[in-house]
Amino acid sequence: MAAVKAQSKAPVTAQAKPQPKLKTEKATKEKKPKLVRDSFTIPKAEYTVIEDLKQRAGKLSSQVKKSELIRAGIKSLAAMSNAEFLAALKLVPTIKTGRPSNS
Repeated sequence: MAAVKAQSKAPVTAQAKPQPKLKTEKATKEKKPKLVRDSFTIPKAEYTVIEDLKQRAGKLSSQVKKSELIRAGIKSLAAMSNAEFLAALKLVPTIKTGRPSNS
């Protein structure tokens, strides 16, 4: 039996590990922009304008979401000159921030 045990303790040869495949071309995957959620207060009259603009876009065969309208407005403001930008800001009245009261 001692001979059998000696044979079973023979050195184990290391098995060859599979070689990792080398990538010749890396897949160029564009990173999606990081999204940010936020909340804000807006007068009801201005909020209804968003719905009117959504319907207007729908009539022009272009379905649009509220967030897309707001983003389009931001791009329009960013493209304005400083004088046009200030004039647009003066047309918007300041409102109290925070959640509206329940009354």
